[in-house]
Amino acid sequence: MTAVFAALRVSAFLAWKSIHRGSKGTLALTIMIIALVFVNLVFLPSIISGVVETFNAQSIDFNLGNLVIEPREGSQYIGNATDLQQTVERIPGIVGTSARITAGVTYFYRGRNAASTLYGITPEDERSVTKIADYMTEGEFLSNGDTDAIVMGATLAGVEGEEAGGLPSLRGVGVGDSVEVAYPNGETRTYRVKGIFKTQSFGVDTAAFVTSREMNEVLGLQDQASVILVKTEVNGREEEYKMELLSYGIQEEIRTFQEKAGGFVDQAIQSFNIINAISTLVSLIIAVVVVFIVIFINTVNRRRQIGILKAIGIDQQIIINSYVLQVLFITAVGALVGMALNAGLTTYLTAYPLVFPGGPVYPVVEAPAVLRSIASLFAVSVVAGYIPAWQIVREDILSAIRG
Repeated sequence: MTAVFAALRVSAFLAWKSIHRGSKGTLALTIMIIALVFVNLVFLPSIISGVVETFNAQSIDFNLGNLVIEPREGSQYIGNATDLQQTVERIPGIVGTSARITAGVTYFYRGRNAASTLYGITPEDERSVTKIADYMTEGEFLSNGDTDAIVMGATLAGVEGEEAGGLPSLRGVGVGDSVEVAYPNGETRTYRVKGIFKTQSFGVDTAAFVTSREMNEVLGLQDQASVILVKTEVNGREEEYKMELLSYGIQEEIRTFQEKAGGFVDQAIQSFNIINAISTLVSLIIAVVVVFIVIFINTVNRRRQIGILKAIGIDQQIIINSYVLQVLFITAVGALVGMALNAGLTTYLTAYPLVFPGGPVYPVVEAPAVLRSIASLFAVSVVAGYIPAWQIVREDILSAIRG
């Protein structure tokens, strides 16, 4: 054991002398390249995590709540919706429910038309589940007694003279304007626009809301709902709450928001993961090439010194280890610099987030991703440093001394 520590001390001494006497510019450049490789390894996974978190938040806060109760198979609507809501709201951990009636309608405004979704809601119930009422950019949200009023998403309302990129838009509706709505049963109603909201969730901002009282009258429904959204006290425990609801004997279909929107999210994440895998592979190849070239040039320039060290009895493994220690030092410093750069980049993007169609995306740096990046960076760097050192040290002493 003493001999092992003595050998390591000699390797460390040789490594330090090599770093101290070597080119400071080359050392700094190598460390910066390793730092940038580290940033690249961590940054894209943090953006992917940010996209998932943003989508989940948008789904819960504006579109689906934590759980969605749907009609039984073969039924179009949930019957006795009020009783079902009361049953669900008695379950500990449930903070609110909102029954929605969903209809595909056509909106008409000043010779323009747009086909999209209209929801019938009880405004106070909706406030207990979603945050749409907090994102009014003009006017105000619905009240329970409204019958001739409608609130619209900013994309559906649109802006005069602006196209919506293929999304449904009436291009210029404002608060106080009258909009005609053609229902699927052929009935047409005219509503005054009471407010316009903007959530940055394109599925919500292309829709509109009236009261359930109004939609029940138009569609001839009574105490029925297309879906019931459920808001839980804590996010992340949707499966537990789903099982709890089923234990109360609820016969309707119950899905978590992940199950309801899973297909779209899974496809997006798979695409991101493919891009991330390619980016990671390229980054690690760059790290291997840089470290290999730096150590190879270093060993070639010190062939005579290596030959002399071997001639005076220094074991070749000690010499190899000295170069491995150099690589470990460069990688460690590079990783630390990379962490600092990534922290600065994360801070900046938190203050000025990336704008995606589903909303602003903030990078979410997860500890496992950082640890994987550090481990992979050290692994490839050590291998890339070991190989050229091993190749040069294997030369016989006279050939090395002659150079």
